[in-house]
Amino acid sequence: MGGVTTEDRVERVPKQDRSRATRQRLLEAAVACLAEHGWAGSTVLVVAERAGVSRGAAQHHFPTREDLFTAAVEYVAEERSTALRALFPQGAAGDRRAVVSALADLYTGPLFRAALQLWVAASNEEQLRPRVTELEARVGRETHRIAVELLGADESRPGVREAVQGLLDMARGLGLANLLTDDGARRERVVTQWATLLDQALR
Repeated sequence: MGGVTTEDRVERVPKQDRSRATRQRLLEAAVACLAEHGWAGSTVLVVAERAGVSRGAAQHHFPTREDLFTAAVEYVAEERSTALRALFPQGAAGDRRAVVSALADLYTGPLFRAALQLWVAASNEEQLRPRVTELEARVGRETHRIAVELLGADESRPGVREAVQGLLDMARGLGLANLLTDDGARRERVVTQWATLLDQALR
């Protein structure tokens, strides 16, 4: 009986590694393209060229354009969640300003720009809307859960859940403002004020 030889296994592992690396390059290229060129300018071909792979290879991993871009934003959102947790490995209830600042930073940069382009496209694309709606809900729940943990918030107390959600809504608003102009000084003042308000609300 023929079995899988050691040689076969050695051959398969590098191929799997290459496949994962190709997929990651495509996801990162998709986010960059979406942030820079918007939905209309971000085709599978454009992304494939940026990632340095063939269009056929791109479509092997992601059969449709919608598959590619929803997966790309989800991938980077997960990476940012991991990075946020890594900033405060021991928790951060004692330094709420640092947590507020880190959460505000989540809504600046290429991830937020790419996500915003996807939201705008989803408002006009019937095929895309349910996928982006579900993705946004999942990412929103995860971000809220991380915020609660890092702030040491007790959501069983009246008003605490709303205070945390208000923080995330505020951070998203700062991210929107940052799309047009880098207003770092104003953002720092808002972050400081929100940290003070949260200290009072979460006592």
